[in-house]
Amino acid sequence: MEHPYFYLKNSRSFRYTFLFSLTLLLLFSCQQKAGTTETPATTEKADTTAVQNKKLSDEELLTLLQQQTFQYFWEGAEPTSGAARERIHIDGDYPQNDHNVVTTGATGFGVMAILVGIERGFITREEGFERLQKITNYLEKADRFHGAWPHWLHGETGKVKPFSPKDDGGDLVETAFLVQGLLTVRQYFAEGNTQEKALAAQITRLWEGVEWDWYRNKGKNALYWHWSPNHDWAMNFPVAGYNECLVMYVLAASSPTHTIPAAVYHEGWARKGAINTQVEQYGHKIVLDHQGEKGSVGPLFWAHYSYLGLDPRGLKDKYADYWEHNRNHALIHYDYAIDNPKNFKGYGADAWGFTASYSPQGYAAHTPTRDLGVITPTAALSSYPYTPEESMKVIRHLYEDMGDKMIGKYGPYDAYSESENWFPKRYLGIDQGPIVVMIENQRSGLLWDLFMSAPEVQAGLKKLGFESPQLLN
Repeated sequence: MEHPYFYLKNSRSFRYTFLFSLTLLLLFSCQQKAGTTETPATTEKADTTAVQNKKLSDEELLTLLQQQTFQYFWEGAEPTSGAARERIHIDGDYPQNDHNVVTTGATGFGVMAILVGIERGFITREEGFERLQKITNYLEKADRFHGAWPHWLHGETGKVKPFSPKDDGGDLVETAFLVQGLLTVRQYFAEGNTQEKALAAQITRLWEGVEWDWYRNKGKNALYWHWSPNHDWAMNFPVAGYNECLVMYVLAASSPTHTIPAAVYHEGWARKGAINTQVEQYGHKIVLDHQGEKGSVGPLFWAHYSYLGLDPRGLKDKYADYWEHNRNHALIHYDYAIDNPKNFKGYGADAWGFTASYSPQGYAAHTPTRDLGVITPTAALSSYPYTPEESMKVIRHLYEDMGDKMIGKYGPYDAYSESENWFPKRYLGIDQGPIVVMIENQRSGLLWDLFMSAPEVQAGLKKLGFESPQLLN
């Protein structure tokens, strides 16, 4: 399952509880072997010999990691759409009828990964363009609800696959992650040949069709996560910070066709200033309220998803310096793993990072205050811009020490627990995508520069009172 619903928030925001976690646990405990549906499941192993012999430089190892995680979205893509599968289980064990489910948020991450693939020479520009055109054509015909895509789509048909009984319509958060990726693609091809310019124009039409203002739920000063044609606003999730959803408010403010006033950001997301707090752990300050247990910090995907395109370097508003906030968030996770107060096996400077992922108990949102003894590689690897030295230790440990136990054809598997001797050979799209993208952002700034160059994004950030070196006068 994808991340956004699996951390437990207070009743004012995201009200999923342990009942949902129990539902997931039952789902995964009842998995059945894949039938005749074509899947990319395979027992093929990645070649880690050179890595285990410690013959790769840091740059070579980063490129290998990027190439493998990129392949999740290239070779492992859902065949009809070319978009990102929700999951790929190398062991072949899937929830029933769940082989070709497309996840819209991870597709947004995946289209950014394809740009990395072009720039790194994993594929040609022409190959990348053809795939991105295929994905865009599919999204244009897929189910949308007031312009917003659902969380999941049936890959073969483009029809909504309900994420839960009442979550069968538009998902504005997943849509924001998808649009973040699409706008980055648009900027990449905007000055290209005739076909590339046509793709850029097609993406603009899709972006301008998202009715962000509709998701104010009849004019309220907050954005709501869901709307359903069958259940209306019954999900009732106003999105309040702080979590992974900042880019949704930025895009809503940036929309040239369905924009929101700045008050929606300041009253809804920032909760009239209540978003601010003063938390310090291991000497690292957190100034945005993570709304969990007192003094806690959230899972690390909060420092990744909105910042695949939104450049946190020097990004500030009246609530936070987002670079400092995200770096401190990652360093708290790092120091917690070294401290290891619960004495879980395998934690340390080369094994740290907690985020939403698989666990022996089912899907869970791992944090220092909700620690199940599970390390999720994407947490540290996608934090590479904030903690390059600390993240590099994890990369080398995974490849050089753990090898085939944790590295497969699409890079590091989703999660593991040495305490439980638990090493499933499974991937989640929402976890693989940020690895290739965030590493590239630290290496070249590619995706940050592209997304931030969009004139609508420039206008939206200024509207909300942001400062950034990327903002033009």
